[in-house]
Parts: sequence; structure tokens; C-alpha cells
Amino acid sequence: MNSIKQVPLIILLFISSLISFSQTKIAKDKLSLNSGTISSQFEYVIQKSYTYKGNGKVYKNVEYHWLTQLKAHTQDSLKAVHKKLANTQLVVKTQDKEISDLKSKLTNTQSDLDKTNSEKDNMALFGLQMSKASYNVLMWSIIGGLLALLILFLYKFKNSNSITKGAKRALAEIEEEFEEHRKTALEREQKVRRQLQDEINKQKGL
Repeated sequence: MNSIKQVPLIILLFISSLISFSQTKIAKDKLSLNSGTISSQFEYVIQKSYTYKGNGKVYKNVEYHWLTQLKAHTQDSLKAVHKKLANTQLVVKTQDKEISDLKSKLTNTQSDLDKTNSEKDNMALFGLQMSKASYNVLMWSIIGGLLALLILFLYKFKNSNSITKGAKRALAEIEEEFEEHRKTALEREQKVRRQLQDEINKQKGL
């Protein structure tokens, strides 16, 4: 008698599955568990997992090896972000030192320029005699070149800092996304187990 009552429910589930399959077939074909973003891989698991209804609710039966693959892919993504972040921090550290050296050189050059301004019009530089005007032109050209280098390295430092912040934000988003999907998958797995246990209990009651 109970089996006869379950026939309409089984038919309804079958029709719903056919409709769901026809609506998501194209999207499923584009998704993959071994390529694409972490988000698309989670979407693949959600769409490919077995769907069934019971007690007015929709449940997903997720295969365990899919979860392990997702975990491995997510960990690989996190490692790549950590590596990129470490490389960026190394670049920033190197550029900090280069900027510090340039500032030191600029200070020394300015000091040398102040000393030469108080000397005679003719002076020797690298064994060559030149006028004070020529000397000033040369020194200011050097200072201009150093300033240009300083501005360039300051720009690179700012750009690297932006990259570092972006990488940190991306890492935080990936970790948050992974944790959210992990919790969702766990909740779904627990619901599926409860549903299966309920079905087993019902069968035993028969």
C-alpha cells in the first residue's frame, strides 16, 4: 500500500530531474572539476551531484572524491597566491633598499655640489679642468638623472604595494569562498545522510 502511494512522488521526482537536466545541460558541459576557477569547480560539483527531493526539500548527494579534488585544487590556488605574495614582498624589500641607496647618493651629490659652489671658477674633475658653469651643468645633470631614477623606483614601489594589497584581498576572498563552500558541502552531506537514515528507518518500519 505504501509503495503505491510513493509512485506519484517517484514520477514527480523523475519529471523534475528531466527538467533540471535540460535546463543545465549546456552549463554543465562548460564546467569542469579539473579546470577553470575554484568557483566554477564548486558549481560543477553542485550541478553534477545527484539531486533528489524529500519532505518538501531539495537534497544533493556529493561524491566524496569530488570534495577531495576541490580541496586539493583550492590548496594549490592558495599556495600560488602565497608564493606570489612572497615574491611581491621580496621585490618591495629590494626596491626599498634601492630607494634608500638613491636617497643617500642624492644627499652626497648635493653636499658635493655645495662645496664646489664655493670654489674657483676653474676646477679639476677627474683630472680635467672645466669652468664652474660647465661643472654645474654636469652636476645638475647627474642630480636630475638620480631624481628621475628615484621617481621611477618610487613609482615601482607604489605599484608593488598595490599588487601586494590586491594579492592579500584576493587571498582573503579565496579563503572566505572556500570556507563558505566547505560549510555548504558539509551541510548538504549531513542532510543527505539524515535523509538516507530516515529512508532506512522507514524501510525497517515497513
